[in-house]
Amino acid sequence: MSGLPATWAHSELKEIADIGPKADVKDISESSLVHFVPMASVAENFGGIDLSQLRPLGEVRKGYTFFSEGDVLFAKITPCMENGKGALVPRLEHTYAFGSTEFHVLRPTQAVASDWLKHFLSQPSFRKVARQNMTGTAGQLRVPTKWLQTTLMPIPPRAEQTRIVAKLEELLTDLDAGVAELKAAQKKLAQYRQSLLKAAVDGSLTAEWRKNNQPTETGAQLLERILKERRARWEEKQLAKFKEQGKTPPKDWQKKYPKPVQPDTTNLPKLPENWTWSTVDELLADIETGKSFKCEERPPRHDEVGIVKVSAVTWGEYNEAESKTCHDKSMVRPEVFVRTGDFLFSRANTIDLVGACVIAGKITKNIMLSDKILRLLLADENLKPWLLILLRSEIGRKYIEELASGNQDSMRNIGQDRLRQIPIPIPPGREITIATEILQTALAASKDQDISIEHSLKQAAAQRQNILRAAFAGELVPQDPNDEPASVLLERIRAERAAQTKPKSRGRKKAAPEFEDPALSG
Repeated sequence: MSGLPATWAHSELKEIADIGPKADVKDISESSLVHFVPMASVAENFGGIDLSQLRPLGEVRKGYTFFSEGDVLFAKITPCMENGKGALVPRLEHTYAFGSTEFHVLRPTQAVASDWLKHFLSQPSFRKVARQNMTGTAGQLRVPTKWLQTTLMPIPPRAEQTRIVAKLEELLTDLDAGVAELKAAQKKLAQYRQSLLKAAVDGSLTAEWRKNNQPTETGAQLLERILKERRARWEEKQLAKFKEQGKTPPKDWQKKYPKPVQPDTTNLPKLPENWTWSTVDELLADIETGKSFKCEERPPRHDEVGIVKVSAVTWGEYNEAESKTCHDKSMVRPEVFVRTGDFLFSRANTIDLVGACVIAGKITKNIMLSDKILRLLLADENLKPWLLILLRSEIGRKYIEELASGNQDSMRNIGQDRLRQIPIPIPPGREITIATEILQTALAASKDQDISIEHSLKQAAAQRQNILRAAFAGELVPQDPNDEPASVLLERIRAERAAQTKPKSRGRKKAAPEFEDPALSG
């Protein structure tokens, strides 16, 4: 094939690596400890491997994938493969290791350095092609062994591989150091944002303002006004129901007003002067929700109707692209379309994302609420930004996580009754406005820095890909005409393999296959 230096060659992976080597465990007992590596122990983007877990050989000999020092692991299943779950296995203190059956194991021959193979598999461009060749059902897609075996890989002379790997390590180490600094800055920004939210919620953000200003309406007075409005809206809604049903309101119907949950202040912290404790329920006029049903897994077009996904409210801003398309016209309910200014709350998600909330911005499509996204209607619409601040703050997250039900972190739920119990500190109205303005200005500046960091991280990822592309195109280091050509080495390996697999008896019918697919062999 063209495009490579003269001393290079292309080779199928099965020629230069044993894919899925058989377990070869000798001279140890079933009770001897070996390394155990589940998928979670391998970092994304070939970022390392955790070998700290140990298990007796007898527990893992069957049902797990065997590997040893110098092997290269490559995740076969989605989304682990796309995320770059893979590693070069370092020196093993306990000699042998077993791990997830969702790893392909590649054991290099003398034709390639383990690092060369690792870098080849780590390329985003390689993973992109692997993704296109996956087979299986949705959620269970895997990279087939046969496809991996026949994938072509550029092979430089063995000595040149060593030089290229050394240069790669030098360049990528510098690049990784820069990426680590960017991610550290990103983490500090997240901590800074949380500190701002905490300062707003505990009153320290507006402490100086309180010294110089006396409120015309205290938090308690504001809450009293909200509760009156809450009751008035309930009565208005009840009267509308009676009218729609053609009924005369019964005697003492106002006494059926469901009083809101009041805060239990026993263990709540002391608030600044003129603040008071309330609950989400006291601030609410109503909660609206939709239904979940079978939809097409794509965002709707502008002439279609969609249903919102929990991911639409996960990352700080409402994203209407995170939605599914509804084709059943009988399920369309315009009254639950998401509207600009809606306060949306995710009642179900992972432990760290349940309770994510946003105030919807620009709306361009007809997207309905699902049963997992609640619309919180406040008695005083002006309190939306304050409620958002509280629920996103550390104290708000603490209450949400404590009240969420479910046995697994992978899916927690906070029901409406528990949501209503969350305590909310209420400052004077003017102080809420001041705190919100200060916070929004600081958060906007923080967001600009975040955008800049994300841009730099994308540039670093592109630079990494360019470095790897140059390495596998023979452009990273000069060629040495005295190096033994890769074709000569590959031919010698082929001859040695042919000699080793030569049948001892008649014919080649019983010759072992070059490589065995562990997934197919069980």
